Amino acid sequence: MEHGNANGLEQIEFQVAAHKGLPLRPLAKVASGGELSRISLAIQVITSKVGVVPTLIFDEVDVGIGGQVAEIVGNLLKKLGKERQVLCITHLLQVAATGDQQWQVVKSTGENNNQQVISQINILDQQERVEEIARMLGGINITETTLQHAAEMLQSGLID
Repeated sequence: MEHGNANGLEQIEFQVAAHKGLPLRPLAKVASGGELSRISLAIQVITSKVGVVPTLIFDEVDVGIGGQVAEIVGNLLKKLGKERQVLCITHLLQVAATGDQQWQVVKSTGENNNQQVISQINILDQQERVEEIARMLGGINITETTLQHAAEMLQSGLID
């Protein structure tokens, strides 16, 4: 008879199908980092009713997605945030626009262009959020239309 150890007797393997109609395969072998993050997000949303962890941190949970899927991820994070504190590092405006608050991380080199990298975190007010979402949307050339679109995205993301 086998004896248990600190990890117990059981071994669990999650299996997933990457697309409808494909066979189940071990999660550890078929999922990318972004897929693992999104699966983790789905599990966190489902278990949030019974979980006790007060703060969840997601680092680029939106890697490799965009458009409608990014909106869904943003909405799931917002839903999860109703019961937990959620911190999410993102580069997608669809996800950032759903947050209740937004911080901007700016990295730069130290004085005299030495090898030191300096990170600065700025807490954005509502107008700064519009400008940052517009930057994420439009890049270098920010137009009045881009600013209006950014404001609209924030407004729709903030409605409960």
